Amino acid sequence: MLAAFVVLHYRGSAPRYTTTSGARIVRYGSTTAVVPRRHGRQLIVLLHGRGSRPDQFLSDQFFAALDKPNAPVVVLPYGDDHSYWHDRRDGQWGTRVLDLVIPDAKRRFHTTGKVAIGGISMGGYGALHLASLRPSEFCAVGGHSAAVWTSGGQSAPGAFDDAADYTRNDIFAAASKLKGLPVWLDNGDHDPFLAADAQLARALHVTQHIWPGGHNSAYWNAHIAQYLRFYETACRMRPKRSDAM
Repeated sequence: MLAAFVVLHYRGSAPRYTTTSGARIVRYGSTTAVVPRRHGRQLIVLLHGRGSRPDQFLSDQFFAALDKPNAPVVVLPYGDDHSYWHDRRDGQWGTRVLDLVIPDAKRRFHTTGKVAIGGISMGGYGALHLASLRPSEFCAVGGHSAAVWTSGGQSAPGAFDDAADYTRNDIFAAASKLKGLPVWLDNGDHDPFLAADAQLARALHVTQHIWPGGHNSAYWNAHIAQYLRFYETACRMRPKRSDAM
């Protein structure tokens, strides 16, 4: 498979932006938050890709999509070069997001209701993995060019500690835990993860959105408004019973 040993790095390629459209960029610890000027109470957590940083999401398209009444607050944690957002030998990357980043953001920015979580590439896998651990705490999840592999032997070097680590965190084995939760999957038609994401979409019985493009910022920036619209719409349609995480 083409995606078997793909290692993609984005360091130094964070998209540029010319305006925040009035949104505040708040940096604290290793986390970045974007607070739109007319924000509401919804919280979205977005996880960056391998070799990148939270600023990967910051683009003119991103800020334009948030320039509206009741826009969500968006929190962008840092997940190191290749944590793949799961608990492993070098850190409790998944636990940190679930038990520290999200509760702190909800208190800090006074958001309410369940949280939407999504990500790009490595972050797409991470979002799906974290949502599968605690599906009742999320209102929607999205994998944008999600870096997933159908077996540990196909995974990129560094994505998992070893075969046992892959097995513990196998998103295909955990797919049933996401059923009933709104899930978004998308890929460019030249994305190396296109086939594996198609298999995951079939396992989840969800639509895989495919558009022209590759595995790069130009593709993700072109569709960031659609991603945010999905999270907002899905979360508005679900009951917001639990504020505690």
